Amino acid sequence: MPSAPRRIAESGLYHVVARGNGKQVIFTDDRDREAFLAYLERFMREDEIALIAWCLMDNHVHLIVEDTEQRLPHAMGGVLGAYAKYFNQKTGHVGSVFQPRFFSEAIEGDEYLIAAVRYVHINPEKAGICEAAHYPWSSYREYAGGAGEGAGEGTGEGLCATGLVLGLLGGPEGFSELCSGASAADVGFEGSVKLSSDEALEVANRVVRALGCPDVFAVKSLPIPRRNAVVAALRGNCLTIKQIERLTGLGSGVIARIK
Repeated sequence: MPSAPRRIAESGLYHVVARGNGKQVIFTDDRDREAFLAYLERFMREDEIALIAWCLMDNHVHLIVEDTEQRLPHAMGGVLGAYAKYFNQKTGHVGSVFQPRFFSEAIEGDEYLIAAVRYVHINPEKAGICEAAHYPWSSYREYAGGAGEGAGEGTGEGLCATGLVLGLLGGPEGFSELCSGASAADVGFEGSVKLSSDEALEVANRVVRALGCPDVFAVKSLPIPRRNAVVAALRGNCLTIKQIERLTGLGSGVIARIK
């Protein structure tokens, strides 16, 4: 069955996620991460795509890009193809390194962009690795230090065009405040990663327990104000309305009205 066409963003802004095939680890050491960033810088530059933010996790990658000429599929094909060849040659792995189709979601509006930037940078924190400010494999330091328009040599320094987001946030201090104010139960960004049923259950239980609820199945019996706060947190952690409905037993109409 053919894949659905990608939605074209009027803004040119997209949140991109590339996952390891079968959730496999795609970075075994820092040398691998540096190689990926070198390919990322090269192919984004060649296709004239601005890199707005990035974060490398063990088995997936988050990017925010500005692609006004609709060259993203070509650029990502170059990045993922070149890195897969490097990875297989280095490790002896045979077969696909990445899932066949990278995920991209159109970002429309300043509020959505800021939420996406926050989401990308606090991924290590959500995964229990470390605080976002201490994670070396994201663009956090470029933003917090006020770095400029992508002058790196594949080292991760100065890869991003930070001006757009820093202008919205009032500078590096506003960015640091944005990320430090986010928690695992209050991300404020929905839908960028399509979670499997098992992943959805795991995320949901982590979120509701952080809010003092024993598990996701107990949400329906909470007092309405508290229930609504928990559901809002679930919606802010990439769970779809359908997933929340299935896990909590609440109606989709009720869930959709909760923001």
